[in-house]
Amino acid sequence: MSLRTAVAAPFRQTGQDRMGESEFVVALSLDRDWFSPDQAKRLVDVAAGEGLLERADGDLVVAFDADAVAVPDDFVPDEEILRGRSTFERLLDAVVETGAEKQEAVAAINALQADLGVTVEAAAAVYARRQGIDVSDLADRARADL
Repeated sequence: MSLRTAVAAPFRQTGQDRMGESEFVVALSLDRDWFSPDQAKRLVDVAAGEGLLERADGDLVVAFDADAVAVPDDFVPDEEILRGRSTFERLLDAVVETGAEKQEAVAAINALQADLGVTVEAAAAVYARRQGIDVSDLADRARADL
């Protein structure tokens, strides 16, 4: 996922798992020239909302193993990652990241939604769990939306 890759890049570059927000913004906007400073700040908000970054004592702390994320030399994130994703989109991405075909997963989720009479988010959480995918945090969000 390119959001995870974009977030990991500054942490991999510094070899740290914690940095100031301004340092993170500079790394994305000036050092790598991927975003404007305002867009880089938006990326911080999106990544924090998705649980990839945590704010602690004025710093940003990466909430996953950034060293385990490959950042290809030619990688340039799409501006689409600056848009917050819905719970359904996040659940679907979790399913697709395990190798499932997106169209097949959407069809199965839609059928499950019709069978169970629940929201598409709840159906996606049930589908993911049936596939053995841990989506506990997202399932809680889906449950809250019911």
